[in-house]
Amino acid sequence: MSLFSAIMTKIFGAASAAQPGAAAVPPMAGASPGAVDVEAVLTALAAQKGGGGNWKVSIVDLLKLLDLDSSLSARKALATELNVHAGADGTAEQNIALSRAVWQQLAQNGGQVPASLRD
Repeated sequence: MSLFSAIMTKIFGAASAAQPGAAAVPPMAGASPGAVDVEAVLTALAAQKGGGGNWKVSIVDLLKLLDLDSSLSARKALATELNVHAGADGTAEQNIALSRAVWQQLAQNGGQVPASLRD
């Protein structure tokens, strides 16, 4: 499973658990079975965990919040998967671009993501 698929599974799965009857993971290409408020899901998860760091802008904090591998090698693989080529591996520039790419992909795959996180 790709890292982005794992991100989607964690977020959309958490939404499904909170809302019985919702689809666990929408299809990757095209129509989604219903929008998931990604920010609300992650805010609730962060509250359960007592924080969550700066997950809105930090790809490392987002991955940690979701209990996923946040290592440099994992982020490099995610950058390749999402076709992100900004800055050198592991730099703030790349991590910010990677975070934005994740938010954009979540929005394209059925997530309600505020424009402020996608831009």
